[in-house]
Amino acid sequence: MASSPTVYRSSDTDGVEALHQLVLASLDDDQAVETVSIPLAGKSSIADHMVIASGRSTRQVASMAQKLSEKIKSELGRTPRIEGLPTADWVLIDAGDVIVHLFRPEVRSFYNLERMWAFGDAPTAVPDPGPDPAQA
Repeated sequence: MASSPTVYRSSDTDGVEALHQLVLASLDDDQAVETVSIPLAGKSSIADHMVIASGRSTRQVASMAQKLSEKIKSELGRTPRIEGLPTADWVLIDAGDVIVHLFRPEVRSFYNLERMWAFGDAPTAVPDPGPDPAQA
């Protein structure tokens, strides 16, 4: 039986935040749509953050997932677990302290994870930085 890669949970808050910021930056770079970050610290033991975002197509969802996984491995030395990549309607990336859900829009609205995990609080929408002035 093949063993799955170890997913690391860290007690280092700086390391957790570095991972969280890397996830958000990678999704922003790949033009993810409607990125939301839900803080889970103190509310759930599965992770400190859950990030939910959409891609416009299965191709974009798969590409975002692969790039994010590669960045986490190369920059932080972690090997995240990925589920759902072959169909790319809903891809789950478990990086330990941060769990990422990438959806096609129709699938995201059907499952509505934001509402399920809101704990009575509104999820934190990640602000769109707007057009890049360097590209103007």
